[in-house]
Amino acid sequence: MDSIDRTILAEVQRDGRQTVTELAERVQLSVSPCHRRLKMLERDGVITGYHAQLNAGALGLTFEALVFVTMREATVGSIGAFESKVSEIPNVLQAQRLFGDPDYLLRVVARDLSDFQRLYDEHLAALPGVQRLNSTLVMRSVVEGRALPL
Repeated sequence: MDSIDRTILAEVQRDGRQTVTELAERVQLSVSPCHRRLKMLERDGVITGYHAQLNAGALGLTFEALVFVTMREATVGSIGAFESKVSEIPNVLQAQRLFGDPDYLLRVVARDLSDFQRLYDEHLAALPGVQRLNSTLVMRSVVEGRALPL
C-alpha cells in the first residue's frame, strides 16, 4: 500500500458516495488507474463496505446505554452461544469482547427508558451465559464515526 492508496482510503472515508471520476480527480489520477486501485482495496478487504450514517435521534432512538457483561464462564461454547444471540438483537449497535473483567461491552440504543428496560429484561438479561449486567447511560457522544487514521 502506497501513499496514493492511503489518499484514496482517506477520500472514501470522507465521502463514500463520490463517483470514481470525482475520486480520481481528488487523488490526482486518471479514472482507470483510480478504479483499479479502488477495486484492489475492496478485493483485498481493506475496504469492507459502504454505508449511510444515520441520526439515531431523528429516528426516535434517543436513549443510549453502555452495558458491561460479565459471563459465568468463558468456555468456547458459552462464548459462542452468547455472541451468536447478542448478534441477533438489533438495538445492540456494538458488542466488543474485552480482556479482563467485564467480558463484554455493548453499545445499545432504545427509544426511551421504558424501551431500554424492556430490552434489558427481555433480551439482554436472557442472553446465554450471562452472570451480571451493569449499565451506564450515555449523556452525549463527543467523538463518533471518526475515520481511521491513515
